[in-house]
Order: sequence, then structure tokens, then C-alpha cells
Amino acid sequence: MNEDFRFAGGFGERDPALQKSGHVPAQVESIPPAPPAEPAPQPAKPPKRQRVVLADPRSRSRPVLRARVELEEQTSWGEALIKDLVKRQLRTAVLLGLVMLVLLGSLPLAFYFSPTFAQLKVIGIPLAWLLLGVLPFPLLLVAGLVHNRLAEAHEREFVDLIDN
Repeated sequence: MNEDFRFAGGFGERDPALQKSGHVPAQVESIPPAPPAEPAPQPAKPPKRQRVVLADPRSRSRPVLRARVELEEQTSWGEALIKDLVKRQLRTAVLLGLVMLVLLGSLPLAFYFSPTFAQLKVIGIPLAWLLLGVLPFPLLLVAGLVHNRLAEAHEREFVDLIDN
């Protein structure tokens, strides 16, 4: 294909940008080299050395905390500390779960053993539907918040035990 033509609408037309005119290519001029850089002046004598202190020297003599070392080395005493923390958090979770089970499990039993209580209506809606369909959600939210707060308290006590 000839480079002097372009195709528009299926017809070959002469490209005006490529027409042979008296176009002369640009001349390239050379740039003179840069003068050599002068070397930086050397100081007469090297600077005096300075001692850099990153920590107070008194902190080196401080004894390492035994509990933290026990945890890092995974000794039997460190394992006992962690097992105690896990036991306390598990006990809290199980107790809160049992409280929720008793509260929410007693509602259907109350409706079963007391039919008049089950037939009460509030704003035209049976009380049983409200207590079983609406009450569990805020109750579970409160239980979750209480559990979170108690677990964080156990962890804070554990950290205080390790740090002291």
C-alpha cells in the first residue's frame, strides 16, 4: 500500500499532509559539552566524633519482668496464666448464655402453662408474638455488650498482672 494515500469512505485520496512539497528536514545542532565540575573543598580536619545515647543507662540495670518472660518462653507458669484467662472468659460466656437461655426459654413455657397470658393483646398484636419476635433482639444485643465489656475487663486484669 502506498503511504501517500489514505482511505476515506472506501475511496483513496491523496493525503495532504504527505504531499510532496519543498519540505526540508530540520537541522540538528550539537550542544557544546558542559565545563568540568570543580571538586568540593575538603575540610582541614575530620569532624569530632559524638557519642549518641538512645536510652537512659539506668534502664539497663532494671530487672526483666518475670511474667512476661514466662509467657514469651511458654513455660508451665505462663501456660497456667493463659489457661486462667481462657477459663475466666469461657465461664463468663457460659453464664451469660445460660441466663439468655433461661430468659428466652421461659417465655414459651409461660405461654404454654398460662393460656390467658398468651391471649393478651397489645395494640391488636398478641403479646406472645411481641415477646417472642421482638424482645430477643435487644436482649441479645445487651448480652453481647455485657459479654464484650466483661471479656475486656478480664483481659485488662491479665495485662495488669503481667505488667506488675
